[in-house]
Amino acid sequence: MLPLIIDVEASGFGRGSYPIEVGVVMADGISHCMLIRPELEWKHWDDSAEQLHGISREQLQRYGRPVTEVAASLNDWLRDQQVYSDAWGNDSSWLALLFDAAGHRQQFKLESLRGLLSEQQLQWWHQTKDDIVASSDFNRHRASYDALILQRTYQQTEQLALNT
Repeated sequence: MLPLIIDVEASGFGRGSYPIEVGVVMADGISHCMLIRPELEWKHWDDSAEQLHGISREQLQRYGRPVTEVAASLNDWLRDQQVYSDAWGNDSSWLALLFDAAGHRQQFKLESLRGLLSEQQLQWWHQTKDDIVASSDFNRHRASYDALILQRTYQQTEQLALNT
C-alpha cells in the first residue's frame, strides 16, 4: 500500500509565512488540491516564492477556500491516518497555522517521509525523483503535483529496493 503524501505551498519561508495551497495524494493515487484564502492578518508575501509556485495573491483571493473549509476537508480525507511530507518542518508549521486559524483540531498524524525510507531507497531517491519529473507532464510546481511525484518516487525506489 502506498503512503498518503501531503505537500503545502506557502507565501514564503520563515517568520510570517503561511499556507496558500495544500495537495494530498491518497494511497489509491487519487489527489486533492485546494488553494487557501489568506486570513486578514496573514500579510507576508515573498515574490521569489511566487516565482516558484506560480500562485498570485489575486488567485488566492479569487479561488482560495476559507481556512475552515480547507481544514475540514483535510480532516475528512485524512482522518485517523498517517500522512507523510518531505518537508515536515515547514509543512507541520503551516498546517498548525491553518488548523489554528480555522479553530479545528488536526485529526491526522503528519510524519517525515524520510523516516519511511530504507537506506536503499534513500540512495536512489534524488535520481529517481529527477527521472520522474523529467518524464512527466507536470509543468507546474504545485502542491498536488509535488505530492504525486513524491508518491511515485517512493513507489519506484521501493521497487528498486525489492529487486536488489
